[in-house]
Amino acid sequence: MVFEDAIELRFNDPRRFGLIDYARAETLSRHKLFRHLGPEPLAPNFDGATLARLLEGKKTSIKSALLDQRIVVGIGNIYACESLYWAGLSPKRLARTIQGEWAANLARAIKRVLERAIAAGGSSLRDYVDATGELGNFQHHFAVYDREGEQCPGCDCRSSIKRIVQGGRSTFYCAKRQR
Repeated sequence: MVFEDAIELRFNDPRRFGLIDYARAETLSRHKLFRHLGPEPLAPNFDGATLARLLEGKKTSIKSALLDQRIVVGIGNIYACESLYWAGLSPKRLARTIQGEWAANLARAIKRVLERAIAAGGSSLRDYVDATGELGNFQHHFAVYDREGEQCPGCDCRSSIKRIVQGGRSTFYCAKRQR
């Protein structure tokens, strides 16, 4: 789309996850595509108490819960694995068990991982580029994601990063560090 002053909006979605729609800002919270979404994890009011409340009673794994955009938005597979690693939480734990200090640690880890990823321009694994066509660099800072068989960077486990499949997605973690 070309706007006034030759400003262009380009939509490139090779993985077909996105769409474009028009809505007034004041109606977004009621829009059919947004009203069911969870909170933005980089918002100032996203904290451990909020996350704990959202996870109460959830019988799914914490990894699957983090990928559920109805619980919290914007956390994809890579950032879920990395956040759980830095919070010291097993991706297999039941989401409902993440309460109190565990929830606070996870909320902080989510914010830290997302902020670092944004600062690095995102993660370029195949075809991702930013708006200027540049590759992201966060993949050079992964602790666990896509590092199956490599040594854990954060402990002396003398083991290696494990890979399991959860909900059809690869999950990477350190079995000793993440409980």
